[in-house]
Amino acid sequence: MSLFQSTTRRLVSQVYCGLKAASSKKQKFCLEMARPSSNMADFREAFAKAKHIAIITGAGVSAESGVPTFRGAGGFWRKWQAQELATPEAFARNPSRVWEFYHYRREVMLSKHPNPAHIAIAECERRLSKQGRSVVVITQNIDELHRKAGTKHLLEIHGSLFKTRCTNCGNVAANYKSPICPALAGKGAPDPGTEDATIPVEDLPQCEEDGCNGLLRPHVVWFGETLDPNILTEVEKELEICDLCLVVSARGVPVAEFNMEATPATNRFRFHFPGPCGTTLPPALARHQTEIIS
Repeated sequence: MSLFQSTTRRLVSQVYCGLKAASSKKQKFCLEMARPSSNMADFREAFAKAKHIAIITGAGVSAESGVPTFRGAGGFWRKWQAQELATPEAFARNPSRVWEFYHYRREVMLSKHPNPAHIAIAECERRLSKQGRSVVVITQNIDELHRKAGTKHLLEIHGSLFKTRCTNCGNVAANYKSPICPALAGKGAPDPGTEDATIPVEDLPQCEEDGCNGLLRPHVVWFGETLDPNILTEVEKELEICDLCLVVSARGVPVAEFNMEATPATNRFRFHFPGPCGTTLPPALARHQTEIIS
């Protein structure tokens, strides 16, 4: 199972059956929930009443922005899949190759823009904050498109392509340089026939903290690594207080799934809206007629 899948299942499980040990009564409620509805009017009623909305997003929300996922058929960079490069072991063996891969991804993302789903979420957060209501986005994506769309309350559980972490001093810093270092300029082509650049370690991204000069790595969670416990604590707090959860990819709260197709977890949710997120999310999160805008 991939890191993406396992994290999704963990978060869905937390929303679905509660973060604390569930009582037998609660467990029975979870098991007896009705099949999900695709009635937008019913969802809109739940949305209008919600005070604390949690939105969990994965690769699906960025698909319409043209973000490559490196998953499934054809999901290769050169001859490798992401899980062969996004590991501490791969970085230790060949930091040049791993940095080429992430340099390519960074350069691709600098040309991408938020789609209607990202924009609808950010606009919803802005609007509801004026009404004393809250929206938090819990994302597995590392592309920062939610941030670019204007989302403020954002928990990036897998990190960001545009942050680095020093392997020596541990300093984490935002980094939007293009290229991230001179030696990577023009490197990272994904074509299978491309030869590795074999860049010396001293020419790869280096820490700029005084007197450090340690090798930088992408500040993302790699396969085999654990999620940041501080971020997970924040996520758990948000899921404990939310009264509506949207899963874009049960503690008694309405959970709505927005996805291209049904998933193994779909029947656990109250709502399921199939189709592209850029089409289904905007009307779901638009201003409700009962909202009072000051």
